[in-house]
Amino acid sequence: MEAKPENLIKLKTMEMPYGKYKGTVLIDLPEHYVVWTYENQLPQGELGRLFRELYEIKVNGLEALIRSL
Repeated sequence: MEAKPENLIKLKTMEMPYGKYKGTVLIDLPEHYVVWTYENQLPQGELGRLFRELYEIKVNGLEALIRSL
């Protein structure tokens, strides 16, 4: 998977649109939530694509790179 620069900006600025973490910026979602969502209930469309990238970032400890954008 190749991360697109515009998706990395979205991870830093886009808020979770629903659920317990509604209003939380995607990069700030707890890792356990991202992993569970990735493994069990990946959203459709753009949010699903962003979650795939977010999952890779979270499990590899790369959040600081996104925050520094």
